[in-house]
Amino acid sequence: MNTAKRRFHRLVRTQRISRPREAVFAYFADASNLEAITPPFLRFRVLTPTPVEMRTGVRIDYALSLFGIPLRWRSRITAWEPGVRFVDEQEVGPYSVWRHTHEFVSEGHSTTVRDIVDYSLPFGPVGSLAHVLFVERALGRIFDFRRDAIRRSLDSAVASPLLESKDPGEFGPETGGG
Repeated sequence: MNTAKRRFHRLVRTQRISRPREAVFAYFADASNLEAITPPFLRFRVLTPTPVEMRTGVRIDYALSLFGIPLRWRSRITAWEPGVRFVDEQEVGPYSVWRHTHEFVSEGHSTTVRDIVDYSLPFGPVGSLAHVLFVERALGRIFDFRRDAIRRSLDSAVASPLLESKDPGEFGPETGGG
């Protein structure tokens, strides 16, 4: 596949949670929590039997509905550094490329969680138009829901503000919303 013409996008979200890094990482490392932090409009379900033993190479299958279209998604854990970060990459799903990096940094008694999603849509110019018309906004809604759900689950005692990062790096403009 010719990647020279592929348009990459980046979404970056950062959130501070008033819990120790080990507890926060453990929450994110539990695949059964994915349904709770995914908006209901996606009708998201983890198909892989839980508990999933997270490590490099593990594949996780999901079912979801994107813009009313039922889809299957398979991701593979391509990097696993317990307590520090992990990366999941789409193997089967709606994107040409989907690489989601989860980073965890201790800050006193709190943890900063940083999500970096590098993605590309299929279908050339049609995919670019879909990004502008639907995808960018939908991803913003998904990650807004995720932020709020994580806050309710892990940080209900202290509501910390969402910190936006403007670090598009080599992939092009950030998709952030907020």
